[in-house]
Amino acid sequence: QVQLVESGGGLVQAGGSLRLSCAASGGTFRRYDMGWFRQAPGKNRDIVAAISWSGASPYYSDSVKGRFTISRDNAKNTVYLQMNSLKSEDTAVYYCAARVGAAVESNYAYWGQGTQVTVSS
Repeated sequence: QVQLVESGGGLVQAGGSLRLSCAASGGTFRRYDMGWFRQAPGKNRDIVAAISWSGASPYYSDSVKGRFTISRDNAKNTVYLQMNSLKSEDTAVYYCAARVGAAVESNYAYWGQGTQVTVSS
């Protein structure tokens, strides 16, 4: 059982940056591929970025490619999401999740509680 706790959300002006962190405990962090998702009010939850257990082959959604960077530090049991050039449409609750198996959302078995990111224009 893995517990995930996100931090780093907040209010930022358009064009600004934030770095989200997700600290894992209670399991072997390096066993899991990790993902960041977001959900805006009235919208579905969508994947933003994902990273394998080794840190190789990161994935980004088209909407954040070139602006967001996912990384992980297995020694610190933490995954990060560096968000640059933020836009108002990035406003959402951001969740980290841990996955074992194929890269489909149903394989993300463990979820954090979420952290709010609000981008003002």
